Amino acid sequence: PQPALQPARHDIALGDLLAFVITDVVTAQEANAIVEASERFGYRDEAPGIATPPGMRMNKSVHWVADAALMDPMFQRIAHLLPASLAGEPLYPGFSQRLNMYRYDANDVFNRHTDGQWPGYSLSADRTTMVEWEPQVRSGLTMLLYLNGPADGVQGGSTRLFSRDGRWVDVSPVKGSALCFRHGFGLDSVVHEGCRVTGKIPKYVARINVMFGEAGEEKP
Repeated sequence: PQPALQPARHDIALGDLLAFVITDVVTAQEANAIVEASERFGYRDEAPGIATPPGMRMNKSVHWVADAALMDPMFQRIAHLLPASLAGEPLYPGFSQRLNMYRYDANDVFNRHTDGQWPGYSLSADRTTMVEWEPQVRSGLTMLLYLNGPADGVQGGSTRLFSRDGRWVDVSPVKGSALCFRHGFGLDSVVHEGCRVTGKIPKYVARINVMFGEAGEEKP
C-alpha cells in the first residue's frame, strides 16, 4: 500500500479512439526497483514472441514474469480508472504478469505500429514455469508504465498516438505514470510510435497488458 499515491485518469482527445493517462501508478522507489530488476535480467536486441519488420523496433528488450506481490497491488490502485468492459467483455481482475520491458538508448526508436493482442500469463506454483491463462481471457489495452522521464534526464522519447485522420498527440514519459490505449487487430487499435531518445540517459518503459474476459473459478 502507498497511501501517498492518488491515481487520476486523464483522457486523451484522439477522436473516437480510446487512450488515457493514469498518474501516480507507482512510486519513484517502485519504478527504480523495477528498472533495477530488469537490468539484472539483462536487455538484448531481440524481443521474445514479437515479430516486427526490420527497422521498426530499434530498442532493447527483456521480458519477464512477475508475481502477484508486484502486479496485484498495482492493479488494485487503478482498477476503478480502467474501463469496466471492452467490446462486450468485462475487465479481468488482474494484469497479465508478463512484463515486456524496453530500454531506449540514445537514438533508439520504435517506429509507427499497432500492438497485438496477447493471452495472460503468470507463474506456476513452484515459480519455474510460465503458465498461459484461459483462452477466453485476452488483452484489450496496452498499459505503458513509464519508469523514468525528462525529470530524470531523459531527452526525447515521447509516445506519439495517431488519430484516424492522421493527426497525433505526443505523450511525454513521466516517472510512475502510465499511458493506456486500445490494441489488437481491429480498426479501434491505436497506431503509435516510441519517438527517438536524443540524449544519453536511457528511457525505461514496461508494457503491461490489461485483460478482459470472464474468469474461471479462480484467477491463475
